[in-house]
Amino acid sequence: MLYLAVVWREFFWGALAGGFGEGMMHPIDTVKTRIQSQAILSGSQHQKTVLQMIRTVWAADGLRGFYRGVVPGFTGSLATGATYFGVIESTKQWIEESHPNLGGHWAHFFAGGMGDTLGSFIYVPCEVIKQRMQVQGTRDSWSTVISNSQSGKIPGVQMYGYYNGLFHAGRSIWKEQGPKGLYAGYWSTLARDVPFAGLMVMFYEALKDMTDYGMKKWIPDADYQINSTLEGLVLGGVAGGLSAYVTTPLDVIKTRLQVQGPDLRYKGWFHAIHRTWMIEGAKGVFRGSIPRVIWYVPASALTFMAVEFLREKFNRGSELDEEEVASI
Repeated sequence: MLYLAVVWREFFWGALAGGFGEGMMHPIDTVKTRIQSQAILSGSQHQKTVLQMIRTVWAADGLRGFYRGVVPGFTGSLATGATYFGVIESTKQWIEESHPNLGGHWAHFFAGGMGDTLGSFIYVPCEVIKQRMQVQGTRDSWSTVISNSQSGKIPGVQMYGYYNGLFHAGRSIWKEQGPKGLYAGYWSTLARDVPFAGLMVMFYEALKDMTDYGMKKWIPDADYQINSTLEGLVLGGVAGGLSAYVTTPLDVIKTRLQVQGPDLRYKGWFHAIHRTWMIEGAKGVFRGSIPRVIWYVPASALTFMAVEFLREKFNRGSELDEEEVASI
């Protein structure tokens, strides 16, 4: 019973931490999404930089434009955070016990990937809705995009209508495209998130091992310990930033597959990456890497900090309960 209570707490803490990180960093994610989707929405070869995009969003939509899609983004992050952290510990333990040759960092990689995969069933529809709302901005700015597409600026691409909110967007996508629309880019999302999640946990655990090694070597005082909350903040940020940059090409393809309308610009994952590479080169497949890293460093830092803080605060009670049970 105590084990199940700890597992459920991991789910709960992970959900809170995931939602907290998404809510804090959503405006940067909006800028990243708009940068990566420019080729679909405008067809322009002269695409905006990070600062240019920030000015564009502010001029067209104001502060509200940066927070478009925050509700589905927050909802998806709750699900991902819960499964991500709730599954990691039990999966790591199972892998290390049943497959000792996959222990250590490989166990961390598989545990992170497994946790993220389970959350994808809720996360992907939320991500599709979030990203479409992010690129829309306000109703006036979206009307301009539709007008440009109808005038032939991006031939053959049909834009979808304006979404008033999470449920309106979900109903509209379901009506126009069915489940295929809500799960657009599902496999590309897994292709991005499974390696990202696995790498982030692996990097985080490796950095913790390096920190422990450095502490034992340079600070031999056995009574001195690093605050786990601070460690989660710093190491989580580094792990998130490294993983985010490495997986940026996968994120670009996922974003474009999810943002495109019913009339497809890209026929699938391989077609999308081939066309992006042929037209835009390496710069195209790494488009949005700066805001992606800027988003994930603090978001991952805040998420791991929150999880470590909650673990440290509430696991003390669990340890006391276990001692009481053992003494009976």
